[in-house]
Amino acid sequence: MPTMIAMYDKGLEHIGKRLDALRLPDVTVHTFGKDGHFRIDGKTVAPGGVELDYLWLNSSINMDGFQEGAFKTALACKRVGVLQTFNAGLDHPFYKAMAEKGTRICNSSAQAVCISEFIFAQVFALMQPIERQRALQASRTWEVTRYREISQTTWLIVGFGPIGRELTKRLKAFGAKVIAIRRSRNTEDLADVAGTIPDLPALLPEADVIVFACPLNAETADLADSRFFSATKKGAIVVNIARGGVIDDKALLAALDDDRLSAAVLDVFRQEPLPTHDPFWSHPKVRMTSHTSFAGSGVRERWDLLFLDNLTRFINGQSLVNEVDPKTLV
Repeated sequence: MPTMIAMYDKGLEHIGKRLDALRLPDVTVHTFGKDGHFRIDGKTVAPGGVELDYLWLNSSINMDGFQEGAFKTALACKRVGVLQTFNAGLDHPFYKAMAEKGTRICNSSAQAVCISEFIFAQVFALMQPIERQRALQASRTWEVTRYREISQTTWLIVGFGPIGRELTKRLKAFGAKVIAIRRSRNTEDLADVAGTIPDLPALLPEADVIVFACPLNAETADLADSRFFSATKKGAIVVNIARGGVIDDKALLAALDDDRLSAAVLDVFRQEPLPTHDPFWSHPKVRMTSHTSFAGSGVRERWDLLFLDNLTRFINGQSLVNEVDPKTLV
């Protein structure tokens, strides 16, 4: 029997020619649209009667404002063998529900490169007095502006998946020390030191920059609370590109207000979009962006390559890239 693959109709418009070029044997490709129905053999079919071997949720559904609709369509399918998603974080209840139906789920590592660059840019902007230098230029004032070197900093990265590893590669090129917090103390020859969450009280006082790049689950929810911040080095910088729920907002604001932290870079929040009355918008020590760290110029190409590679692996009976342990889903 042919392998049944499905994707959002605009996704096929985007990837169709490259998919054809793979010349995969015994594969049929179907689409679904915003009406939540599939187009199969020229007919419109409700998802309840559809059995799929491989479903690709590509970024087009998000760009089209159809993520929740696509999730409902996938859940309504009679069977989905493998689900490949563009999401890196899988804390949405949809993914646990799909796993409970027996679907194998692969998340995305395509965002790792651009998010690591985003982190670098934000922290550089805090350590380099660029705005001061521009002001001096505008006023024609000759003045030496001192700055902090990345090479003399220690970074603690909570979560050592694709983002943590890509960030570490760049940090090591600049001579920084890296502490990785992960499920085991294996550094994978990348970080200088590795620990687990129980090791945080001992490791936090060393960190000049603390980056949250971990999934949101029972172990990481509200991980950064008042006890966490009381253990940080005075003047540390906090960066959150994980999920808003890993940080206790009140504890973070208190740590900023009492100068325990020098700054916070926040790209993710408990409620998104962030309400206009939220204090993070106007806090002088907060640099905030609108969940945009993934939006690099190369991310869509990496999404596509990951799908094409994983689909080929699936057809050939090989192990899949980024297959998620269903026990880790919340």
